[in-house]
Amino acid sequence: MSGKGKLLVIGRKPVLEAIHAGKTIDKVLLDRLTSFPELVTLCKQQGIVLRKVPREKLDQFSGQHQGVVAFISPVEFTDLDALVSHLFEQGRSPLLLLLDRITDVGNFGAISRSAEVLGADALVFPERESAELNALTVKRSAGALLRVPLCRVRDLPTAVKRLKDSGIAIVAMDGKGKAKLAEVDFNQPIAVIMGSEGEGIDKPLIKLADQICRIPQSGETDSLNVSVAAGIVLYEAHRQRNA
Repeated sequence: MSGKGKLLVIGRKPVLEAIHAGKTIDKVLLDRLTSFPELVTLCKQQGIVLRKVPREKLDQFSGQHQGVVAFISPVEFTDLDALVSHLFEQGRSPLLLLLDRITDVGNFGAISRSAEVLGADALVFPERESAELNALTVKRSAGALLRVPLCRVRDLPTAVKRLKDSGIAIVAMDGKGKAKLAEVDFNQPIAVIMGSEGEGIDKPLIKLADQICRIPQSGETDSLNVSVAAGIVLYEAHRQRNA
């Protein structure tokens, strides 16, 4: 069954079978008054997002849900640590784009297109407060979401700390940054954080950055659209790496 660009699996046995079959599960919704320890344990073991919700929410999808609904993702996810290790083993200098609270489907799709075209090794984003990666998002990305590695993590601060431990420099893009974009060394292993248009990068992430950078502007508009800014950043990275 599908709805709003998502493939749904409904009912206890079908959901368990989908997980055991290795389907890429975007998230599982469980009736908050229902006990299903086997499913809870399985989701924890496999890092699947599990949310407990009112039964009324599940009723929106089907009257035969048995207290559980799963969403199958149209995209595959890549483990961040495994990806970074693989890149280093290949002698490559990782270029990662970290997306902090980018919830707009159009922006997420546009960023993924720039990432794929300009050679980013992965998009890294949290499981919460990120755009839904459904069929519509894939369409908005012109299929780029199927070609660029996607690393969905529990939270960005923890992921950033692991990246720093791996020797990857962290750059936060902020309009008040002291460094200009061209001053950033993109030939080193690097991860660039892009924040939401409304709130920017979360303060805990800013504090973890090795460098805070801005895109020089001449006009009076307060800021660039985040997908445009990401494209400019990735172009500069591509320019430096292919000079």
